[in-house]
Amino acid sequence: MKKIFIVTGEYSGDIHASHVVKALRLINPDIEIEGVGGDNLKASGVKLFSDQKKMGAVGVSPSIIFNHLILGKKIVDYLTKEYKPDLVLLIDYGAFNLNISKFLKKAGIKVFYYIPPQVWASRKWRINTIKKNIDEVLCIFPFEKEMYEKCGIKTHYCGHPLVSQLPEKADKKEFFEKHGFDVNKKLVSIFPGSREFELKYLMKTFIKTAENLQKKHPDLQFCISHAPNLPDKVYDKYLKNAEFKVIKGENQSLLSVSDALILASGTVALEACLYQTPMIIAYRGPWLFYLIYLIVRCIKRVSLPNIIADKLIVPELLMADVNVPKISYEIEKLLFDDKYRTNNIKELGTVKSLLSDKISSNEAAKVIAEAVSI
Repeated sequence: MKKIFIVTGEYSGDIHASHVVKALRLINPDIEIEGVGGDNLKASGVKLFSDQKKMGAVGVSPSIIFNHLILGKKIVDYLTKEYKPDLVLLIDYGAFNLNISKFLKKAGIKVFYYIPPQVWASRKWRINTIKKNIDEVLCIFPFEKEMYEKCGIKTHYCGHPLVSQLPEKADKKEFFEKHGFDVNKKLVSIFPGSREFELKYLMKTFIKTAENLQKKHPDLQFCISHAPNLPDKVYDKYLKNAEFKVIKGENQSLLSVSDALILASGTVALEACLYQTPMIIAYRGPWLFYLIYLIVRCIKRVSLPNIIADKLIVPELLMADVNVPKISYEIEKLLFDDKYRTNNIKELGTVKSLLSDKISSNEAAKVIAEAVSI
């Protein structure tokens, strides 16, 4: 019986891993799979060596670093001395996974990487670690294949998981009726991020922007998306005097029915792009982190739609530019300048077409199955 071990570190990786597992089971229902993951991997029949609780923490505190080191050693010891898999599949979570890949390579274990670190965006030197320790990269962006192959790394382009996993657009009339919106008025939705520090640096400005726009355009209506991973109390402290609707757990439906979006940077921008919903990206954080980012970055664009298209489609407002007048101006252009809005939607469609019509998890499973000769 062939054995595979999967290592994920965050919720999104757990979801992507579960889709790959389901596709592998269709090829061979008897394949044995263990891993590090969450509820999605567990529900797909994977025996969990460890869950993601210790891995999902954000930061560089001594306790977080210590927990990661201990868990990494436990995983390597288990794989090299006991489980001895035919293949280890690393998914996302670059710092942790690249570190354990060194030890797995030394032990002669075949290692594949699905959704590899975005070395094209920052810390490009990590590609040397990938070349040394990864047997094959299963990439999700079309430009990654050429980049990796130029460095002599075996690579398979699988297509982006979101293309096949993203739900269809919600029915706008039904969604508006459900949440008490006026179907005859434009809806601007705010996605302030899924981490507390993002809300700390963005939420007040986003709310003031919404209040400013509503004063200027009384027919506009606004909504704030509540990230399901954050408790209500985190949001409540920013919403004491605001009267905007807050919707929790319906991110994709909200993205698909909105007329314009104010977003913190992240995967949500790509989801919005696939729905062809006009958006602006506004991102602000500690200046020290931003200065470090400027040093290690490899490209000047921030949002995925712009990176994939290799041109500016989505307006990006960073640091000092995250203010009420600038955000308001960009949203007004997207809502009321018909020519600009039409062209913006068209450009978002071109990005969608670049990401291919492949079912990413099926492609990944096919390559993995061939590698272990299932």
